[in-house]
Amino acid sequence: MAAFYQKFLRKHLDLSPLSVMRQEDNDPYFCTPKGASIFGWAGVDGIHFCFVRGFGEVVFAVSPMNGGKDCVHVIARDFSDFLRLLLATGDSAALEQAWQWDEAQFDAFLAENPPTDEQKAVLSQISTVFSLTPMERPWQYLRKLQAEFDLSKLKFTEDFYDPEMNGDAPEQKTDWKVYFDGSFWGHHGRERAGREVPVQKWFSWAGRDWFVPSVYVCSKGIVVDFCMRTEASALRGFMEKWGIDPESDESINFTRDEREQMEREHPLSLGFTPSLTLNGAKLRTSHGCGVIFLPEQPGFCADAEPAMAHYGLDRAYGWSIRRAAFPFVTKRAPKLKSLAVTMTADEVRVPGARFRADKAGDTFAFSYRGTEYTLAVQEVEPQELPRERMSLDPRFDYPTHFTAISFTLTPEPPENSIFVEDCAESDRPRQVRRETASFAPEAQNDFCFGIIGGADGPTAIVVGEAAQGKLHTACSSLHFEIVDHVGWRIGFRETPWKEGTFALTPLSASFCLI
Repeated sequence: MAAFYQKFLRKHLDLSPLSVMRQEDNDPYFCTPKGASIFGWAGVDGIHFCFVRGFGEVVFAVSPMNGGKDCVHVIARDFSDFLRLLLATGDSAALEQAWQWDEAQFDAFLAENPPTDEQKAVLSQISTVFSLTPMERPWQYLRKLQAEFDLSKLKFTEDFYDPEMNGDAPEQKTDWKVYFDGSFWGHHGRERAGREVPVQKWFSWAGRDWFVPSVYVCSKGIVVDFCMRTEASALRGFMEKWGIDPESDESINFTRDEREQMEREHPLSLGFTPSLTLNGAKLRTSHGCGVIFLPEQPGFCADAEPAMAHYGLDRAYGWSIRRAAFPFVTKRAPKLKSLAVTMTADEVRVPGARFRADKAGDTFAFSYRGTEYTLAVQEVEPQELPRERMSLDPRFDYPTHFTAISFTLTPEPPENSIFVEDCAESDRPRQVRRETASFAPEAQNDFCFGIIGGADGPTAIVVGEAAQGKLHTACSSLHFEIVDHVGWRIGFRETPWKEGTFALTPLSASFCLI
């Protein structure tokens, strides 16, 4: 017990007139935190004041009638400040209720409830015996203290989470554990959970604010949670621009171009690949997963709730929380001498100008990053995919016709920086067995890509050499019939941000990996 509170007890001052009464029966309520030491009662609605083991001399007010998460509030950093607040307010009622008031309401309550003569006598004793002065600006003191204090650190009994005992019972927090081969949704096998090492590192990169709260040391490697923050107004503006209403059941059929633009513009969408440097050795990520939190649609973000609660992330912002696992390059976990993360932005696809390629000999001039290029068509050929060599769902008839073009680029651009793609999307498969199909899959360009080109679009494929340069090939979208004309366009792969490296120094200087 703190020395000042012991001194207070030796003076035998009675705070009952200030609604802080002592009583022999200090049985806790369902919402009294575990480890609480109750020192006073307000005398109404079961309201009581206590210290909590593990939190020093911090004073808490417990108000059972508030229900749910509003049952407990911190009201003083120590018992000395608690007495100074009583000197400023004349009664504990203002302290217990301040969390729900603005400053004007707080001042109005004090004006309407001035100290009685009996209260003034007790307040005078406090001031004389302990040489204390009233707390200046008590409402600001309480608001700042309550904003800074993380109430999620308090522990409660099972009764607190029982809906029969607590009608507004919050969801009980589950144990937070992170596994190397796990995810935000759980893990499999007998792997031991990683040891959490607080980092609390903030940095700015790619025009965003980032927070790395902790790293987790596992037997196979290190796991890191990267928390990217964005303003709620930016998310709201994005949804308004694209006409997205999360409360509406009406679906919007965006085009491929619109989907790609939306992905580039979404405030929480940023592709990146992190790597760690541990004692000078680079660790590359092997796998990962992610969740998002939307401040104005929290009901859609249940998967992010455990991380939001564990890390105490500000719910006024939007968050993208990306987890990455980094295997050790040594058989045993090494001792830590230095740890840093390098953030590398993933390439993005940027659409360019459209052109026609109806026959061999057609040319198209365009510029990219200050260089003038010429695309020369070498061949245009309609083709068809062989159905017998395709493993497809027999319930549907799939489009198989496409157009392939071969071309050269002069001068030859950096590898994989420029590509050619069809402006149109593929035909959708047609249902042929209605009795077994509940819905038809979509066959957009992805379907063509999976068979002919890359996963992110029809890619330029080097197939030989020509006098003008390397010969490239691109394939159109798929259709049920041969099309007379394909509208093509140039596209670019760009890395939108320079990579950045940031130190991840654990908060504990004695930290080691083993």
